[in-house]
Amino acid sequence: MSTSLARRALTTASRSNGMRMFHASSRAQDHYLDADFATFKKVTTGAGSEGRVQLVDFYAEWCGPCKMLTPLLQDITKDPKSNYLLTGALKPVDLVTINTETEDGQDLSRRYNIRALPTVVGFVGGKQKAFFTGALNRQQIYDFLKSL
Repeated sequence: MSTSLARRALTTASRSNGMRMFHASSRAQDHYLDADFATFKKVTTGAGSEGRVQLVDFYAEWCGPCKMLTPLLQDITKDPKSNYLLTGALKPVDLVTINTETEDGQDLSRRYNIRALPTVVGFVGGKQKAFFTGALNRQQIYDFLKSL
């Protein structure tokens, strides 16, 4: 949207009732692809993690099932409607992917005892709640989210 078009929209909106209206809501969901340790820590345990669900997808480039699972997780977490319905509350679902072939990925894999790929760890409010290993189908991922 161009700047002049945005100004016109605001001017029109402000004239309609004499005052400008702004709507603020929490951000829907975020994707942190190939996150490093600092990003992982900020997203899963930082102040912004409260009231949110984080799915942490541990993967490797050579892993066939990982290549099937990650796009499915991205698709599921992109849809705010399914995020809210699946978690049973107004909790957006963020996706963090960790490449286990990087130094940070290897450190995080050891820390969370990742023994097989793909492994997805679910965090709620900064705390690890559950995990699954292997490429699940869409319904199984929905069931996992509901269990968090």
